[in-house]
Amino acid sequence: VAKDLGLQLPMFGKRDVRLLDRGRTQYFALHEQTGHLVTAERIDREQLCRLVEKCVLRCEVIVEGEM
Repeated sequence: VAKDLGLQLPMFGKRDVRLLDRGRTQYFALHEQTGHLVTAERIDREQLCRLVEKCVLRCEVIVEGEM
């Protein structure tokens, strides 16, 4: 995420960067030292998308401050 946004890692930690997941469980997190998007919770496709052929989990990345 840091690389895609063009943020240097030292600046990444100083900005208010957060993920917004829809739903009760937050499946994703941002690794503070690398800026990578990582799984924060086990993702069970059969439980989440039983009858759906295409399973999509969406989240938003919010970055405070100027880009």
